[in-house]
Amino acid sequence: MRVLLVEDDEPVAESLRRGLVRYGFEVSWVTTGAAALAEADPYDLVLLDLGLPDTDGLDVCRALRRRGDVPIIVISARSDETDRVVGLEIGADDYVSKPFGVREVVARIRAVLRRARPAEQQAAAGPDRYGPRLTVDRRAARVRLDGAELPLTPKEYDLLAFLTEEPGALMSREQIMEAVWDANWFGPTKTLDVHVAALRRKLAGAVAIEAVRGVGFRLVVAPVPAASPDDSP
Repeated sequence: MRVLLVEDDEPVAESLRRGLVRYGFEVSWVTTGAAALAEADPYDLVLLDLGLPDTDGLDVCRALRRRGDVPIIVISARSDETDRVVGLEIGADDYVSKPFGVREVVARIRAVLRRARPAEQQAAAGPDRYGPRLTVDRRAARVRLDGAELPLTPKEYDLLAFLTEEPGALMSREQIMEAVWDANWFGPTKTLDVHVAALRRKLAGAVAIEAVRGVGFRLVVAPVPAASPDDSP
């Protein structure tokens, strides 16, 4: 999934780019409206800032929409309701106001893409499977263990959904806190350990959440058991 990010504020763009990459998106970053309109490589979605140095982002949005139906999410510090209405009326699919968290942007991207994808493709996608016992249905925000729905708190689900984005990858505590508790979280990270412990209890035997001291956590999917000789026909 390739995202074209049009943003001239380097700290904002870098933070957003890193966050999107962690969620599995490929990001191409440009800083001007002219560069966005000149982008030759195909992309699946546009994140478009309105306050660009060379032109008004609304004009870029209008030009992109005339070219095709690629989803566009406007991101802006402008809080005026008029800008939101105009952006949506000229073809933007959604609008995110600064400051925002990466998780909010990812959630909006997924919602826009679900609306843009044909219904039959959505149905075909189905839940994601991790090993023989665990499935995560991100569309419905439901987790099943051995076919039965597993009761999770909202934060337990968010944590599991993040760790299963890339099984086996080591995620730092800072990455997890930013993704699950948002970049503006200023509380203790002990809450992360509490939620990891709860998930370990509920998912014992299906997946493991390994701790790397001083760094963070990785999710490891339990392998499919090898068949014994007695199981052969």
